[in-house]
Amino acid sequence: MNSPAREEEWAIWLRAAISGDVGAYRRFLEDVTPRLRAMARRRCERYGALANDVEDIVQEVLLAIHLKRGTWDQSRPIGPWISTIVRNKLVDTLRRRGRHVSVPIEDIVDTGFTLRYLLQTLASRGPNSLAVCTFLDRNSRRIVQVPVEYRCFEIPDHFVIGFGLDYNQLYRNLNYVAVLKPEHE
Repeated sequence: MNSPAREEEWAIWLRAAISGDVGAYRRFLEDVTPRLRAMARRRCERYGALANDVEDIVQEVLLAIHLKRGTWDQSRPIGPWISTIVRNKLVDTLRRRGRHVSVPIEDIVDTGFTLRYLLQTLASRGPNSLAVCTFLDRNSRRIVQVPVEYRCFEIPDHFVIGFGLDYNQLYRNLNYVAVLKPEHE
């Protein structure tokens, strides 16, 4: 189905939904959501938003459609209306971030090689600021010096497991951090 035909189907479903047809509203949401996700992904890439912003934007667009569906002029095409909402939610996301980047929390910073790569990649996107937070910092093994603004614990040079840290795919489900005995390494 080409885009104008799909948009006409969306319009039919949304008109029915506005009149109270719950099934039509469900079909509209199920069909429009993957297209919103693709549109948000393309625009995030184009304007330098992070990939993990896509789902937040999709959820905000769906919420805006739900809250504002009565404002859609049913005599006009639905595609531009939806596209405008996506654009506005992307702009809101970029403004809210102020182009500041928060690095996902690291479980452990060790040699620094992975974090250096991540920081260089994120810095190439031109953020106003960039900060690192880690659960565990094993500074004694650091080969590449990287800035760690926030750390929960600095640990000595021991192999640790638990809270997602594993040894040969084992022990990651422990709800505490433990030092792996040398005979198990």
